[in-house]
Amino acid sequence: MKKILFLSLVYITLVSCSGFGDKGELVGATSENPWFAEKPFGMVLVPGGSFTMGKTEENRWGGFEMPPRSVAVKEFFMDDTEITNSEYKEFVYWVRDSIVRSELANYAEGFSGSGDKSDFGIADYKYLDADATADPEKYTPYQNYMLKTYGVIKQNHKGTLPLNWKVPLYWRTDEYPDEGYAEVMDQLYLPQEDVGDMKVFDVKLLKYSYVANTKQNKSNIGQKNNYAEVDINVYPDTTVWAKDFEYSHNDVMVDNYFWHAAFEEYPVVGVSWNQAKAFCNWRTKKKDDFLRSIGSGVQIPDFRLPTEAEWEFAARGGIENGKFPWGGPYVTDRSGYYLANFKPKRNNFAADGFTYTVEARSFKANDYGLYNMAGNVSEWTSTAYNTTAAYITSSLNADIDDPANKRKVIRGGSWKDIAYFLEVSTRDYEYADSAKSYIGFRTVQDYLGDAKWGGLEY
Repeated sequence: MKKILFLSLVYITLVSCSGFGDKGELVGATSENPWFAEKPFGMVLVPGGSFTMGKTEENRWGGFEMPPRSVAVKEFFMDDTEITNSEYKEFVYWVRDSIVRSELANYAEGFSGSGDKSDFGIADYKYLDADATADPEKYTPYQNYMLKTYGVIKQNHKGTLPLNWKVPLYWRTDEYPDEGYAEVMDQLYLPQEDVGDMKVFDVKLLKYSYVANTKQNKSNIGQKNNYAEVDINVYPDTTVWAKDFEYSHNDVMVDNYFWHAAFEEYPVVGVSWNQAKAFCNWRTKKKDDFLRSIGSGVQIPDFRLPTEAEWEFAARGGIENGKFPWGGPYVTDRSGYYLANFKPKRNNFAADGFTYTVEARSFKANDYGLYNMAGNVSEWTSTAYNTTAAYITSSLNADIDDPANKRKVIRGGSWKDIAYFLEVSTRDYEYADSAKSYIGFRTVQDYLGDAKWGGLEY
């Protein structure tokens, strides 16, 4: 009798678990948050496909740097222009504001005021969970568990409590709410004896910290330590205009290129490969933070630098064996106008009409809608530079991710280069920790699913 009762209970349990709506059929477990590929602002969809990667003719030295081969890439989104000064400044401002709020919060934790809640001051910049024990009834069971177990409700990888982003920051000295605020802000600016009457924020403090995930490959799958903490100063090197050209008067570019409103839509330069990677991480964080704020359970694919194969595929614009992004072998159109910003004649940077960089949305886009894939600024890729890449990489989404190799592939040529470096198949490299006046970057994002069946128009 007990056995029959036990079997009945098992049967009832199984029936309850499977539910009645599916009639016992295998219907699959579906996500609570349906996924659809949303095209990020300022990006275009680059369709997947195969192409012949590399040069199909000898280079200018009479040889082949790397033999051509057939490579396939998956669909991905790509910025239609290089990242501009305006876009990179948003990153710098966010880091700056984080530093300021952190310093204000640290000071506020040890601040003992009069307790008058009517006056706005330094105490309003405390960490959000600093008074976690004041009102435990407002927390969820999970938050109470974290509070009892770890002493705090939420920590990031450095153990810092969440900042209060709702209170405003004041930059003018006549607007400082109290002396505590003034004391903190004074420590974040360069000494007046160094800069005179100007107030200049100490850019050495602009460090962005994040945890980087090493790309998985055959050699590191299953390892627990694929993560590395990165702490990097994000301010671009504005002196590159002087460093790259000795005995040259480029002071106007040094002083104005990154900050002046006239250059907001120009490509950012003076950014190292490491800084470009940090920007990608922050851009992902910015979107994910927004999705969490609206209660969305969806997490987007990371923004990242393109692989060398993705970059070349995108630059070709679907034109098989094209020499330049516009396809033809010439650098001028029928009317004699140059098709890109580069150095077309010996020692004549302005022959194409421009002495330095131009706005990121200049000249004609290629057939994928991408601007300046040739000229203007060379662009960082995620790929490590290796002359034997054709022999050791897969033909599917080819890439070499070698953290030990500090040489990183750059593509596209720049405003200071001759036409050879503008060719879609020309490879070059620069060291990851270096910054130049002629190197910028653009970002990509993986397309999840199959673009042919995405149901979206681009």
